[in-house]
Amino acid sequence: MTLLPISIFFFFFFFFLSLIAAAAADDDKPTAYTLLQSFNFPVGILPKGVVSYDLDPSTGKFHAYFNKSCSFALQGSYQLDYKSTISGYISENKITKLTGVKVKVLFLWLNIVEVIRNEDELEFSVGITSANFEIDEFYESPQCGCGFDCKTKTKTLGRNPFVSSV
Repeated sequence: MTLLPISIFFFFFFFFLSLIAAAAADDDKPTAYTLLQSFNFPVGILPKGVVSYDLDPSTGKFHAYFNKSCSFALQGSYQLDYKSTISGYISENKITKLTGVKVKVLFLWLNIVEVIRNEDELEFSVGITSANFEIDEFYESPQCGCGFDCKTKTKTLGRNPFVSSV
């Protein structure tokens, strides 16, 4: 009769050890921003506030999660909106089939569907047109609500290249 309680004790002991090991493995998981850098993207294409993400390494399919949607304005007449979940496919220098990110151009909200890094430039595509920006404009992440103006530091993207077609 004493064997049964001992076996139950060992079962729970090893069960809890496996839970602790799994939690420790999650602590070793790189942040979403570190993951971006591993695919040769700057952290600034993703605003601060990602609470978790998942990535299928075999396909590059990813999801990034915020606590809520995230909007901010950048000088140069850009308004950006990130849904609480964004997704797409990531590979070296390329994000495709992106969903959950919009940019306001004039009076229209357009989905950003692709981001490609070409040397020191990033090309953002909204399907019908695209715009190129210098990579050094994305070395820091904007903050939801206030973009880069939160720290009294002004960051500008300048022109509005989404207006003309490529």
